[in-house]
Amino acid sequence: MSTANRVIKNTSFLYAKMGITMFISLYTTRLILNALGASDFGIFNIVGGAIAMLGFLNAAMAGATQRFMSFSEGEGDKEKQTKIFNISFILHFGIAIAMGIVLLIVGWFFFNGILNIAPERMYAAKVVYGSLIVSTIFTVMTVPYDAVLNAHENMFYYSIVGIVESLLKLGAALAVMNMVGDKLVLYGILMACIPLITMTIMRIYCHKCYTECIIAPKRYWDKSLMKEMTGFAGWSLIGSSSGILYGYGTNIVLNNFFGPILNAANGVCGQLNGQLLSFTNNMMKAVNPIIVKAEGSGNREYMYKATFAACKLSVLIYSFFAIPFLVESSFILKLWLKNVPPFTEIFFQLMILQVLIEQISIPLGTAIAAIGKIKQFNIINSSVLYLSIFVLYFLYKMGLPPQTLRVLAIVVALIQTIYKVAFCSKYSQMPLMSYLTEVVLRCTVVVVISFLLALLLKQTMPQGLIRFLAVTGLSVVTFIVLFYLVALRKEEKIMVQNMIKGKLKV
Repeated sequence: MSTANRVIKNTSFLYAKMGITMFISLYTTRLILNALGASDFGIFNIVGGAIAMLGFLNAAMAGATQRFMSFSEGEGDKEKQTKIFNISFILHFGIAIAMGIVLLIVGWFFFNGILNIAPERMYAAKVVYGSLIVSTIFTVMTVPYDAVLNAHENMFYYSIVGIVESLLKLGAALAVMNMVGDKLVLYGILMACIPLITMTIMRIYCHKCYTECIIAPKRYWDKSLMKEMTGFAGWSLIGSSSGILYGYGTNIVLNNFFGPILNAANGVCGQLNGQLLSFTNNMMKAVNPIIVKAEGSGNREYMYKATFAACKLSVLIYSFFAIPFLVESSFILKLWLKNVPPFTEIFFQLMILQVLIEQISIPLGTAIAAIGKIKQFNIINSSVLYLSIFVLYFLYKMGLPPQTLRVLAIVVALIQTIYKVAFCSKYSQMPLMSYLTEVVLRCTVVVVISFLLALLLKQTMPQGLIRFLAVTGLSVVTFIVLFYLVALRKEEKIMVQNMIKGKLKV
């Protein structure tokens, strides 16, 4: 199967999973809110939020494991893959135990002065906290199997597991609704069982289907490889934690100058934009293993070819959904929220522009990780993010308006994009002109023309559902036409034509 077909097939599986799990998740949340009540549901989220703060550590290790797994898959070295699996298994087992101990210690402080929980619900909150620690341990130990599925581009089984996990959560919600006793305690215990079930399912499948999944640490121990993996994970941790701390820091600065209402506006924008980004993120999950495996096989030319295609798709998929939201942001926010917090619309519009700039270079980060040169890259990248927090503080001190936060975010996105391009061009011989012409120029033409035509139509009609549908329809048609005529190269057009002909024959 060709690379393009694999990407389309895997992305389709991930989109199907996203659609199903999103619907189940929304319905499950509604059931649990009704079953627990607002107070107990709030307790669950407060306790869960405290544990989620350590999620970036797991994300850094997961990214490192997936990079090494995909790289060795490209090399075709099965023994090395087995070594990576065993080292990853040991590392994640150690991380799981360490996180469990840390969370137990932190829990003492949470329940003795930090968390504001009524005394009569303290026991239930502690049970939930303990259950979520168990859940976190099992989730961390699942990472090596997740990495194996990604390296083999088995997005079908990955999606099936995701759907099963959502159905288990729905089952837990239904059980809580129909059982007597302390529903919060029951829900916490049931939620702790779900990661164990999903880990067991993935473990059985991977050990049965993939030869590298052999647990024999003594036989496959490699000290130098472990040092390389932990070093890579450490620098990845610096990169991922800087993004989290940047978001948290800027929110604190915003809160100090303008109060919680502006934080609400920023949070609402983040939630809505997160849904738009989910389409691009799923595509990248399907493409990332291809980029890393190409570098692992020593074919850097093909690696950059795949990276450039991912850059184009990343921008265009996001903008396909984002342009109608950008043009009709006022109508959409009023329809969704009714009472829209101040500055939400301008925050949202600026956030879309920021993300558009980021998307054009997001896959370059995967290419840098594939090459392995992440130390200098993450140091500079993190420094820019940390510095921008202090810059924002001084700008607000000078009396600038709230939207300065989002304007600064656009400036930071531009700096990071330029740095990524310069880094790849200097350290890995990325064909700069090809990137500028094939990615930047083609995407800019498609996005700008689609946006301007939609904006022009908006000016000719009164606000309402009819205008929203007309703007969306025009944006979709214009985008598809320009995508085919401008964004695709000649050979890509031929591939699309052949795929359509094949579908019609069927």
